[in-house]
Amino acid sequence: MSINDIPVHVVGPGSQPAEPDPLSYIDMPSDMQTFSPTRLDDPDAFHEMPDAREAMRWLARALAAYPGDGRPRLADLCALDAPSRDIVNQVLGEGEVSLTVNGSIDARCQESVLAGVWRTMLLDTDGNIGRDLLEVADAPTIIATAYEASAPVDTSVPENADAVPNALPILIELEAAVEEYAATARQHSINLSLLPLSEEEIEFIDRRLGRGPVDILSRSYGKCQVISTATANVWWVRYYNSMGTPILNSLEVVDVPEVVKAAREDLRDSGQRLAEILAPYWSDVA
Repeated sequence: MSINDIPVHVVGPGSQPAEPDPLSYIDMPSDMQTFSPTRLDDPDAFHEMPDAREAMRWLARALAAYPGDGRPRLADLCALDAPSRDIVNQVLGEGEVSLTVNGSIDARCQESVLAGVWRTMLLDTDGNIGRDLLEVADAPTIIATAYEASAPVDTSVPENADAVPNALPILIELEAAVEEYAATARQHSINLSLLPLSEEEIEFIDRRLGRGPVDILSRSYGKCQVISTATANVWWVRYYNSMGTPILNSLEVVDVPEVVKAAREDLRDSGQRLAEILAPYWSDVA
């Protein structure tokens, strides 16, 4: 069966139980990541893996098509046997961004060494893989489907208002920015590091915003945590230096923060990089 013949629908977990094989997350390095070609354990095995070859042919076509229209491409790899999937895993490797989704959908997603090429595992209640998705997109589409409901920003005056004088105006600004974003898609950012906020005020904002279903780690420039809030399109974005000290703390109103997204030019480069990886094994694929 061709990989293009497999219907793909991003749905809830448990639709196709499979063997446990959740993504593992490596410790985040402090240095900027750079591309290096994937080294494959057994090059001779490639000639015996027509399904893995078809998956890579699909990926090459998807990367070639994406810069033209920006439409995400997805394929389900659940039909691949274990050896073919292992070859695909070796080719893709682990890149700079990883994320978890916990809520009505339970998923783990890892960017590959090719920018804009994502691997998303939709898990059932037992942690088994229901869908194994290969995707070409600037950001995984699972983010857009993660919210079951969005809570409004809580701007009610607290009893201890005198203790958090600068916090409530920030929440009011966020509330207005969320309404503006819904109407016009205008993005908004508040750099909390530049404001005279006490630790108590930061904690107050954090409690008011709550937690959403998506947590993201980016390793592109040191360490960056991107944390969803209970309000859709409102994110904490926190950068740390090599010592683990926070150097930037901001709130962003956007569908997905830019630090998570693969740039369009990087997606173009990924097609060439895939060809370089596969040239010694399947020169006719990319």
